[in-house]
Amino acid sequence: MLFELARARIVDPTHDRNGEIASLFIRDGRFVSPPSHAADVDQTLDLHGALTMAGGIDIHTHIGGGKVNLARMLMADMPEQTVWPTVQTGRRYCQMGYTTCFEPAMLLSSARHTHLELADTPYIDTGAYVVLGNENWLLEALSQGCDDHALQAFVAWSVRASQGLAVKVVNPGGIHAFKFDQRMLDVDERHAKLGITPRDIVRRLSAAVDELQLPHPLHVHASNLGVAGNIASTLATLAAAEGRRLHLTHAQFNCYSAEGPYGMGSGAESLAKYVNTHPNISLDVGQVIFGQTVTVSADAAAQYRNRVHARPRRWIVNDVECQAGCGLVPMRYEDQQYVHSLQWTIGLELMLLVEDPWRIFLTTDHPNGGPFTSYPHLIRLLMERSFRKSMLETIHPEAAANSVLRELDREYTLDEIAIVTRAAPARILGLHDRGTLRSGAVADVAAYRVGKDWESTFTQAAFVAKRGVELIRDGQLSGHEPDCETLTATPEFDTGLLKNFGPAMQQSLRMPIGALEIGENEMADLIRRPATSVTGLRYPPYRAGAEDSHAD
Repeated sequence: MLFELARARIVDPTHDRNGEIASLFIRDGRFVSPPSHAADVDQTLDLHGALTMAGGIDIHTHIGGGKVNLARMLMADMPEQTVWPTVQTGRRYCQMGYTTCFEPAMLLSSARHTHLELADTPYIDTGAYVVLGNENWLLEALSQGCDDHALQAFVAWSVRASQGLAVKVVNPGGIHAFKFDQRMLDVDERHAKLGITPRDIVRRLSAAVDELQLPHPLHVHASNLGVAGNIASTLATLAAAEGRRLHLTHAQFNCYSAEGPYGMGSGAESLAKYVNTHPNISLDVGQVIFGQTVTVSADAAAQYRNRVHARPRRWIVNDVECQAGCGLVPMRYEDQQYVHSLQWTIGLELMLLVEDPWRIFLTTDHPNGGPFTSYPHLIRLLMERSFRKSMLETIHPEAAANSVLRELDREYTLDEIAIVTRAAPARILGLHDRGTLRSGAVADVAAYRVGKDWESTFTQAAFVAKRGVELIRDGQLSGHEPDCETLTATPEFDTGLLKNFGPAMQQSLRMPIGALEIGENEMADLIRRPATSVTGLRYPPYRAGAEDSHAD
C-alpha cells in the first residue's frame, strides 16, 4: 500500500525539499519517491501544513534496567512522578513525537533485565550502551599492560554478548577505587591498588572503540561529577582521547569552575571553546529543570557524596555483582537555590555556545536533570530569546548576574531543533536510515501544529507514525502498536583472545562468561524484541584538526 502524507511542511535539513510544503510517500514502512501517477496512491492524509519531522531520537535516557526500577520504588509515594513504568514511558515519548530511545547504562550481568524492560516499552525502538571501565578483570588487565588486540576482543565481546550498541565508561576507575576508600579519583591520580589512572582507561577504551569502528564514540561520564572545579578534569578527560572520537555525556554535571559565588561557577565557555576547536568531541547536555526528580547513576562514589542533598531524605547506594556501582538520590531543583540555578544556566549556555548543532544533543539525562517530558520547554528556551531572558529573571540573582546568558542572542531555528533531536543523534549512533524524511529511510515521522509558542507546539504531536504505522492522529493514540526492534552493534573479534579475561571474570561472577551472552534467538523469542545490527561507521573516525564534514 502506498500512503501519502499530503501538505507536510518539511523540517529536515537533509531533505532536498526542506522548508517546503510537499507530500511524503510511505510504502512497506519506508519513505519512497513520489509515484509516477497520482492514481497509484492508496491512502492520503492531509497534514494541512503541519511542521513535519523525522521521529525524535533520544541519545541518553534512563528508561530500563535495575537502577530505574529502584528509582520507581524509591519515589512511588511522591505526587510528582518523574520515573514512569514502561508503558507510560513509551506513550509519553510517542506523544512528543519520539520513536527511538537509548538506555545509556547497561551492565553485562543485568543486560537481560535491561532488554526485557526496554522490550516492554511500546512505540519506540531501543538500544543500550554497555558499561565498562570499573570491572575487576578489566582494570587488572589494563594495569598489567594487556595488548591492544586482547582489549579490543574483550570490548567487542562485551558489546555483542550484551546486545549493546555502544560502550559507556562511568567515572573511569573511580567506582572501583571507591571500594578501596578512595573517595575521588582525578584524571591523573593513580588507583591505590592497581596503579592505573582514569586517563589510561579513557585512552585505551577510546582507542579500542575506534579500532573496532563501533558506530558511536566512547560515551564518557567523566571523573569528579558534581564537584566545583571539575571543568579541569573534564577537559583533561577529553584530551585523554588523543584526537579519537569521544562523546561527553550529561556535560552540565561536569562543567563547573571553582570561581564565583560560593566557590562555584560556570565552565561552559571553556568547554564550548574546546568542543568548537576539536571536531572529534561531541556531547549531550543533561539540562537541569526546576522541580522534583530523582538522580540515578552507576557512579556510586558521586551519589554517596550527594546523599546529603537528598530531598526527600532517602537514598540508595549499592554494588552490582562486584563490577559496578549504583546510586539513587532524590533531588528537588529550586530556582532560588544558587547551585541549582547555576546548573540551569550552564546547560543552556552549552547549547548556545557550541557552534555545531551536529555535535551537541538535547537531553536532561532523564531523570537526573529532570524528566524527558521537559524537552518542549527546553526547545522554547532555545528558540525564544525573550522567553529565555524572562526566565533568567526568576532564578537566583547571583547565578543570573554571573551567567553569559544575558549576552547570548542566538535563537535556534527549526532546522537546528531537527538536527539536535533527530538528524545528529542518528548520525552519531550510526543509524543510516533514521532521523530523516528522505526516500529509503525508515518511515518514523512526527507532525506538529504550530501553537501559541514553541513549547505548546512540541508538547503534543498531531500525527506520529512508526515504520508507517499510524500511532497518533489529531493528538490521540490510535491503539496500534508497531513491531519495534533493538538496535545493536556486532563488531568482529578473535574469540581466542578472550582467554585473557575469562578466568578472572568467572572468579568474580561465579559463572562462565558464556552465561552472559544473549543470542539473537533469545532476543527474538524470549525478550520479543529482535536485534537489528548497526554496522560500521557512517563517517570516518574523527581526528583532531581534521576537517569536519556533514555531507552524506
